Order: sequence, then structure tokens, then C-alpha cells
Amino acid sequence: MFSMDRLAGARRTHARFFAGTGAALVLLMHSIVASAGAAFSLDDVLQLALTQNPAITIAKAREDAASASMVTARALINPELELGAGPTRYRTPGGLGNNGNWGVAISQPLEFSGVRQARQEVAASNMKIASLNTQLATFDLQIRIKAAFYAVLQRQDILVLAEGDRRLLNDIRERVKVRVDVGESPRYELIKADTEALAAERDYQTALTQVLEAKAYLRGLVGAAMPESYALNGEIPTESSLPPVSELAAKVAQTSQVAQMRAAIETAEAKVKLQEKLRNPGVTLKAGIEQDPDLRQIRLGLAIPIPVWDQRRGQILEASAELREYQALLRDLELSLSRDLNAAYQRYTIAKQQLDAFETGLLAQAESVLKVAEAAYRFGERGILDYLDAQRTYRSVRKDYQSARYAYIAAILEIEQLLGEPLVREKS
Repeated sequence: MFSMDRLAGARRTHARFFAGTGAALVLLMHSIVASAGAAFSLDDVLQLALTQNPAITIAKAREDAASASMVTARALINPELELGAGPTRYRTPGGLGNNGNWGVAISQPLEFSGVRQARQEVAASNMKIASLNTQLATFDLQIRIKAAFYAVLQRQDILVLAEGDRRLLNDIRERVKVRVDVGESPRYELIKADTEALAAERDYQTALTQVLEAKAYLRGLVGAAMPESYALNGEIPTESSLPPVSELAAKVAQTSQVAQMRAAIETAEAKVKLQEKLRNPGVTLKAGIEQDPDLRQIRLGLAIPIPVWDQRRGQILEASAELREYQALLRDLELSLSRDLNAAYQRYTIAKQQLDAFETGLLAQAESVLKVAEAAYRFGERGILDYLDAQRTYRSVRKDYQSARYAYIAAILEIEQLLGEPLVREKS
């Protein structure tokens, strides 16, 4: 008697739980849908991010700073004006006494053409590096947004599955309850149905939370211009495929990362050249006039630095070491990109095989098993446990299929990021 009361109480508790959480989640979803007036495609999100994300603003500011360095490299050295005046006192008798004197002089440093050219080469290489850095930052942001966009779509698909499972298992629970109430099924079947319904409710809440988290992360990448509540229009492009890895490996040498490193090598080479030229950077033209009480002198001169004590050996060696470092970094980058590309391509191959396995057999097999189990349960040939096991297997296969779809596109996006170019056409 005690166990019967406890089972009845448990059923009432489950019913109240389903009613309460169901109402709360319905209200939550209704509020989300009601406030999600704006719908964005992938292109919409990308365009909005390029104008709102601070990472792009930072990269463009650095590019502007590099452009300003070219202005600095082209600027001429300012002339220098010297003024002087003071009293004149004769040391020999018969002088005219104290009288004033004054002098004016101007000097203009002139750099040799090789120095200016080397300085401008350094600035030009830095401009190229900054421009490539903007391209890399833009493409990196696009890859991150694509991954976040597809993550939202994948989690929304799982949410739809979870919501369908929740409704189905609640319906099953109600049917089992009726059969138990009329004495056609034992009470443990109702307990099992309650347990499965609770698990479906938990999975639904988890899926809903994951959707909200993924949408919040996507909005964080785009910026505050994107509304807090929004909808997405798109589909994960699983029908695309990549060319052979050998064809992709040939593109490593043309990636923006490699181009940026080569620009850094050009900068280092220009710095070595500049330091060598700075041993004798140029001459200084001088002109002046001096006025004494009874004498005026006009002077024209030329000042030439003589590299006797400081021949800039330290600066030249430092610049040469920096050049060797960048040359080694280029070789390491090419090896790293090739290694990472091969590893990412292996992950892509595995993901494609898994996706093909789901689409060519596993989904259909799981659905067929579920239909057989459902028919057997309806005709009384199998119990509720067999049917719920088949239902659980089918749900697991469908969720794994959604995960496989995202793993497939994530592997492609990783390869795109390594090569710095899009490889598939996205659906919008």
C-alpha cells in the first residue's frame, strides 16, 4: 500500500513538473520568437561584423599608422638656424672701445639618396605587412563568424529534435498511463516512461540553453549593432567537397601568412641596408655671416661625418640577426602550414566519411528499427522497454548526425583558415 501511494505521488510530482517547466519553456520560447524580429543571413552577419567589430578597426588603424611612416620616410630634414650677438672688446691700445658684434648661420643636412631609398623601403615593407595583417584579421573574423553561425544552426536543429522528442515521450507517457490505469500494462512501464520523459525534458532545456549561448557568442563577435534577440536564415553546406590535399598543399606558398612573413623579410633586408648606409648618411651644407665692429665675414661650408669610431657595427649585426630570424620563421611557417593542412585534411576526410555513413545508411537503419519496434509495441508483441530503447537509439543517431554535419563544416573552415581563402559556397 505504501509503495502504491509513493508511485501515485511520484506520478503527481512528475505531472506538476511537466506542467510547470512546460509552461515556463513555452513562455520563454514565445518571448524569444516574439522579440526575434530581425532575421540575418550569413552575408548579413559578415557585413555587419566588418563594420562593427573592433578587431577590424584596430587592424585598419595600424595600417594607417604604417602609411604615416611612409610620409615620415619621405620627409626632408629641417634646416637649422643659428643666431648670436655680443660685445667686442679690443685687447690692443688704440681700439675703438666696446662695440657689439653679431652673427647669423644656417645649416641644411642632406641625406644621400641611398639612405633615403633604404628608409623608404623599410616604410613600404611595413605598409605591406600592415595591409596583409588587415586581410588576415578580416578573414580570421569571417572564419570565426562562420563557425559561430553554423554552431547556432546546428544547435537549433538539435533543439528541434529535443522538442520533438519531448512531445513524443510525453505522448508515450500518457498512453502508457492509460494502459496502466486500465490494467493492461504493469506499473514499472509507467515509471520507465516517466524517466524517459524527464530525460527528454532535461535534454530540451539543455539544448535551449546551448542555443542561447551560441547566439550570444555570435552577437559578441559581430558587435552591439546586432540585436540581442534575432533569427538566422541559412543552412550548413554539407554537399560541398574539397579538392585533393596535394592541390591544396600547392596553395600554401601563396597564403597571406606566408606573404606577410616575406614582407617582414623585405623589411629586415631594408633595415640591414639602411644601417649600412647610415655609417655615412650625408653631408651638411652651412652658410653664415659674422659682423664685427670693423669687419664682416661671409662663410660657406660643408660638413662631412667621418665614421672613425662608430661604424654602426652593432646596429648592422643586430639587423642581420633579425633578417636571419625572419628567414627561419618563414621556413618554419611553411612547414607548420603544410603539417597543419595535412592534419586538418585528415579530420575533414574522417568527418566526410562519418557524414556519408549517416546519410547512406545509419539514419535509414535507425528509423527502420524504430518503426519496427513501434509497430511491435502497438500490436503487443514487445513491451514499452524495447520501444523506448529503439526511440532512444533513434534520437541518439539523429543528434550524432547533426554533430557530424557541424564537424564536417568545421574541418573545412579550419582548412580555409590555413589557406586564407574560402573553399566552399555557403548557403543563405
